[in-house]
Amino acid sequence: MSVASEFSLEGQVAVVTGAAGLIGRHHCEALRDAGAVVVLVDMNQAALDAAAADLAKGGGRAPLAVKADITSEADLTALRDALRGTYGRIDVLVNNGAINDKVESRTMGVDATKFENFPLEEWRRVIDVNTTGVFLPSRILGADMAVAGRGSIINVSSTYGLVGPDQSLYVKPDGTRTMYKSPAYPTSKGAVLAFTRFLAAYWGPAGVRVNTLVPGGVEAGQEEWFLQNYGKRTPLGRMAQPNDYRGALLFLASDASRYVTGSTVVVDGGFTAW
Repeated sequence: MSVASEFSLEGQVAVVTGAAGLIGRHHCEALRDAGAVVVLVDMNQAALDAAAADLAKGGGRAPLAVKADITSEADLTALRDALRGTYGRIDVLVNNGAINDKVESRTMGVDATKFENFPLEEWRRVIDVNTTGVFLPSRILGADMAVAGRGSIINVSSTYGLVGPDQSLYVKPDGTRTMYKSPAYPTSKGAVLAFTRFLAAYWGPAGVRVNTLVPGGVEAGQEEWFLQNYGKRTPLGRMAQPNDYRGALLFLASDASRYVTGSTVVVDGGFTAW
């Protein structure tokens, strides 16, 4: 078997949550290009349909788009039953869906983002989506993998699951602060790392591998001052492009990583090296 063939996902079924998002779309493309049938899962129907249509233009086997709430047991059970009926298998699960407080799309005022003022309801919302939204798809969809004796689960965390947020990134050159990175996001992403280790140990004997992909920040329309702040903080001097994670994702999804489980693959331009 050649090294290249070990990255093939030909004939496999791959589910991606948060599939209509910026990184999610590229995850889907990487899996499609490796030969997988891709099942896109997201809450935004219009964005989901657009992502599926774009994915279909690239050729390969037709993708399936399913609107589902990753914190809903009923939605995910219905998804599992649909996959059983349509494909009879699930080979790869990418738990990518999450809520992130972004500098380019702030939803709260600066004062509300301070730890001392951070709303309890927002804490609970982020923790629920970012942790329960990994637990439930893994439990409901991953159980079929365990029965089949094969599969790869990839949980997407963040650099802020490994290191504390650098709050200086969110300050403009004139000293104006735009936001504080919330306490909920890094806490939830740290929990993803712990859950990965739990599940890798639990389902290893069943032949299911579970790993974490840790991406760095992605360039997505941020203002120049923020891009410069981030670049200065990162050894490679820039934010990630949305397609910078394709290789790592495909490695973890495929047989190329057949002896890798419970691991954390960091792709962050060196952000966590300093």
